[in-house]
Amino acid sequence: MIIIAAAPAETHSWSSVPPPPGIQIPSLTHGQMAVIARYRGDILDLAQRQTVTDPTFRRLYNHGNLQYTYCLWGLMPGSLGDEESPFNECSHAYLATAKALLTYMATMPSAAREAKALISDIDADMVRSGASWILCQFSGESFSTGAVIEPRWRDIFFHMPSLAVLVATVAAMIAAGRSISGAPRKRVA
Repeated sequence: MIIIAAAPAETHSWSSVPPPPGIQIPSLTHGQMAVIARYRGDILDLAQRQTVTDPTFRRLYNHGNLQYTYCLWGLMPGSLGDEESPFNECSHAYLATAKALLTYMATMPSAAREAKALISDIDADMVRSGASWILCQFSGESFSTGAVIEPRWRDIFFHMPSLAVLVATVAAMIAAGRSISGAPRKRVA
């Protein structure tokens, strides 16, 4: 907890400056983010089945997975729906990357047919849910494979759902440690 509190206070938001060098990843609205989250598994499944790839594909794929890891695998409560969550911006980043990866796969001969069908399904879902109308502070933010968006670690202490998960995780780790160290040891004869 001390390490998290000592982390730099600034967020890694690039909304006021151009994104760093790398493959530019278009922004997505808050509503689009929720729809892409439902299809992320399908997008990654299609990506994993590609045997012929190129550097752009691999950078998008790897960047999306790295962002997802930085965002604690999407496990923090409110990371998708709560704009105040310290994990909301990084969720925008990994989901925008998933969308960019799918868009790129639509240009690849081996994946184009399936990618375009998936895009059609996602587009229909977005229209049904009115996804483009639901905005948040990160909806206009573009991303880049040249930068990783980290969660706003200091804000965890002010976001009760995230703090509760952090406290529960630390308590579970302490309990597991005590259980392991307090277990009776068998003597070897």
